[in-house]
Amino acid sequence: MKLWVCAVPLVVLLSALANAASIGQDERVRYDNYSVYKVKYANALQRSVLLQLDEESNDFNLWHEASDQVHVMVSPKAKLEFEARMSQMNASAEVLIENVQSLIQDGSDGALRDSSFGWTSYHTLEKIEAWLDEILASYPEIVTGFLVGQSYEGRDIRGIKISYKSGNPGVFIESNIHAREWITSATATWFINELLTSSDAAVRDLAENHDWYIVPVFNVDGFVYSHVKDRMWRKSRSPSAGSTCIGVDLNRNYDSHWMENGGASDNPCAETYAGLSAFSEPETKALSEYISGIKDKVNVLFAFHSYSQVLLSPYGHTDEEFPDNYDDLLQVAKAYADAVNSLQYGTTYRYGSSAEVLYIASGCTNDWAYVKADIEISYTIEFRDTGHHGFLLPPTHIIPNAEETLAGITALLAESRELGYLELKYDL
Repeated sequence: MKLWVCAVPLVVLLSALANAASIGQDERVRYDNYSVYKVKYANALQRSVLLQLDEESNDFNLWHEASDQVHVMVSPKAKLEFEARMSQMNASAEVLIENVQSLIQDGSDGALRDSSFGWTSYHTLEKIEAWLDEILASYPEIVTGFLVGQSYEGRDIRGIKISYKSGNPGVFIESNIHAREWITSATATWFINELLTSSDAAVRDLAENHDWYIVPVFNVDGFVYSHVKDRMWRKSRSPSAGSTCIGVDLNRNYDSHWMENGGASDNPCAETYAGLSAFSEPETKALSEYISGIKDKVNVLFAFHSYSQVLLSPYGHTDEEFPDNYDDLLQVAKAYADAVNSLQYGTTYRYGSSAEVLYIASGCTNDWAYVKADIEISYTIEFRDTGHHGFLLPPTHIIPNAEETLAGITALLAESRELGYLELKYDL
C-alpha cells in the first residue's frame, strides 16, 4: 500500500506531552495503531529532516536507514504531523506496517507463552541461559562457558566456546546488541544446536574445524526490558546525566572512529546515542577487553543484527576510504550472498561497506574488530526481512533465517580459507 501525501497544514504537537505509547507502571508498552512508513529521500536535507523526527519526539521512532530511504514508526496522534512534513518535503510515504501492535500479538512475543525451548517461538533471557546450562552439562568436553562481563544492571553477559580440537581458527559471534532484534539470539542458539547435533557432513566440517565463540545475548538489560516492558526497545538501560532518556546504542559506543562524520548521535533520546565517550558503557568495554584477550585466536567476527538482508564490512565511519583488503571482503561476502540465494527461499542479500550500502555509522563492533583487534574478516549481518515485518519477524521465520545463516557462513568461511584468512595467528 502506498500513501501519497497531500498538502495539509502542519499540525504542531507538543512533544513534551508525547509518550511512546500508553503505559502504566506495571503494564507493557502497547503500539496500537502505530504505523511504520518507508520514506524515500532525494538529498541530504530531506534525510536530515527525517532523522530529526526520531530525536525531537517520542511519537517518531527510526527503524531503519539506507542510502536512499528510512523506515520510521509513527504514533497515531502524530500521523497528521508526519503527513504534513512529508508534503512539505514533496515526499511519498509507503505504509509497511499498518498496526505494529497486531504484529506483536500475532506471535513475535510467543516466548511469553511457550514453556519449551525450541525454534518455533522466541525466548526470554532466562530460558536462553537455562538452555545454555543444559548445553554445558551435555557436552562438557566440547563446550565451555565464558563470562564477558556484567551489564549496567548487574547481569552476567555469557558466552560459550565450542571446540572439538586444538589448532582451529576462531570465529566470534556477537548477537542481540540491539534488544528488539530477537531473531538474532534465536538464530545464534539454533546455530549452536546445529554445531553440536547435526549429522550433515558439511556442518560437521564447519563445527569441528573451527573454534566458535558465541555470545547469544549481548545487550542483556535491553533484551530483558524488551520482553517484560517494551517490545520495541533498542538500546542499553543505563541512565544519561541531565536527561530523562535511558540507554546507549551499544553499537555506536566502540572506540573506533567514535562519533565521527555524523555516524552517531550525542542526543541521549536518539536511538543512535553513542554515550558520553567511547566505551562509556560496561557492556562494550567488557566485550572489547575479552576479544582483545583472545584476538590472536580469532580470525573472523560476525555481529548478528536485523533487519534489511545485507552483509556489511568495514568501514562504517566513511564512504570515502576502504580497507586494504576490501576486494577480498567483497569476494567473501558474495560467497555468503550467493549461498543464501541458492536455497529454496531465494532470499537476496546485498553486500558492501556499511557506509556505502546503508549509511555512515561510527563506533560499531565490526569496525572496531577490524581496526583495533586485527580481525580482517569482520562483518555485520543484517537478517530478514526488508521491512514488512521488520523487528517483528514472525517465529515461522526463525528456522528459515537460521538455515540461510548457516549456508552463508559455511560459504563465507570456505572462501576465507581459500584466500588465506583462516591461517592460525598463533603458534601451537
